[in-house]
Amino acid sequence: MERRRFIGTGLAAAATLTRANAAAAQTPGVPWSDLQARLGERLRVIASPFEAARRAPSSPETAEFFRAARNPYFLGDNPALTQSFGWAGAWQSSPSGRVVEGHTADDVAAAIDFARRHRVRLAVKGGGHSYFGGSNAPESLLIWTRRMNAIAMTDAFVPQGLAQSPVPAVTIGAGAIWGDIYRDVVVRGGRYVQGGGCMTVGVAGLIQSGGFGSFSKKFGIAAASLLEAEIVAADGKVRIVNEARDPELFFALRGGGGGSFGVVTKLTLRTHDLPATFGAVFARIDAKSDTAYAELLERFVAFYADTLFNPVWGEQIVVRPGNALSISMVFQGIERDEAAALWRPFFDWVRARPADFALAGEPAILAVPARKFWDAAFLRTLPGIVLQDDQPGAPEDRIFWASNREESGQFLHAYRSAWLPAATLEQPRQADLARALFDASRHWNVSLHMNKGLAGAPDAVRAQAAQTAINPAVNTAFALAICGAAGPPAYPGIAGHEPDLARARANADKVAAAMQALETRVPSTGTYLAESDYFDANWRSGYWGGANAARLEAIKRHYDPDNLFRVHHGIGA
Repeated sequence: MERRRFIGTGLAAAATLTRANAAAAQTPGVPWSDLQARLGERLRVIASPFEAARRAPSSPETAEFFRAARNPYFLGDNPALTQSFGWAGAWQSSPSGRVVEGHTADDVAAAIDFARRHRVRLAVKGGGHSYFGGSNAPESLLIWTRRMNAIAMTDAFVPQGLAQSPVPAVTIGAGAIWGDIYRDVVVRGGRYVQGGGCMTVGVAGLIQSGGFGSFSKKFGIAAASLLEAEIVAADGKVRIVNEARDPELFFALRGGGGGSFGVVTKLTLRTHDLPATFGAVFARIDAKSDTAYAELLERFVAFYADTLFNPVWGEQIVVRPGNALSISMVFQGIERDEAAALWRPFFDWVRARPADFALAGEPAILAVPARKFWDAAFLRTLPGIVLQDDQPGAPEDRIFWASNREESGQFLHAYRSAWLPAATLEQPRQADLARALFDASRHWNVSLHMNKGLAGAPDAVRAQAAQTAINPAVNTAFALAICGAAGPPAYPGIAGHEPDLARARANADKVAAAMQALETRVPSTGTYLAESDYFDANWRSGYWGGANAARLEAIKRHYDPDNLFRVHHGIGA
């Protein structure tokens, strides 16, 4: 089926399923008419497409719905849906009964006031990417910020109440997603703003989790760029917060976790001079024996430590059970020829040993003017790099990385992360790191995200990160190791579309074994809250460290004493 027609059919299917379930979400005793009188059409009933699909699992509408779930824009545009459909043994997507489609901070304040007075559970959704299902809750009132997506750049921003020199910045509505932000700031504006790698992630959730992008080794975590925010706290007041006004609440918004302290409605982020170029290196190397693979990993660790451990380089490698090393690295500020020269000794070493190693094609090394890196028109000319939002009438610049397609609608089996200390890049510990990667790869794929550790970043970048709530271990970590498993879009109780729970359990065991093997030789110093284990018992210390966690708990008690805002593994949970 032609893709635009196919996604359109999926959208129609979701609408049909929603109408069929429109009688859902009756909450006895709650005077919804009072909130309706205040908000009008911005308050409406929503229903779960999953419930209708459960009643008609073999219908064409249900089939098209699950196919359309591979489009992250399809999921993000529907308040009833989340970007992940669930996590085996943990949660499943459970849409709220009603939604307030926020257009202004006053809309959000009305919803919060109502929920507080009538003890209604709240959920908040911007991009909807939480792996823990933080943007949904059954029988709740959803505050949906998707329409609050204005983006405005300025050359001279001064936070309210602060006497400081103006700085270039961008003010962003909480519902904006990073693809749109990069379009306006980088492609059109010629500036750089530190955001996330996935183009459909929402700005507010990323900032509140800390926030890493491909070039964080150069520009820092996204939370450190936050200059000011507009937020509605549990008392229903609209606040402007920064280092001078409600500084403790401002601290909590910079990495303290989304959904715990209030509803962010607007953020102002510092922008940076745009590098001349962005580029990437892609390669896959297959080793022909376990011995050769162990040697390959030792060689790469030494090469990374000597050549790539600096602010120029970001993104990741993946070690795989089949003795394969996948390389997907990015760079900034240098030309293609310089990047190729840096990599030549490593690739020449691989080519010189055909009995031990095979390159899966020639390594791809490319560089583009930085303004082209998120330019939809340009990216569509590169085969296999991006996919398009094919919903009827979707603008042509609604693209997403093809590599993110498998995450759309996924049903998670397991997910873990660990910061790896930079000390392991020093001799003689490089051998331990390489062996840890080899041992872990016997069980499952493990990726090292070099951009998600700030060791090797400029001193100023690490100093700024130290002022946020994120675990201080990020400043001494060279990378974040991530190991996860997921299946395609699925949902419990829908015949023909149920998750394979036996496979999920088996995969979760393999993920656990891989991370245990890694951390036996290279103990973790913490974990990143946005990409972590739902079942982690030590999440507070892992996410924030002891001192920051205690500080966040005090902030929570002050601004939300009745715990109106609560999410799994959130402060106050």
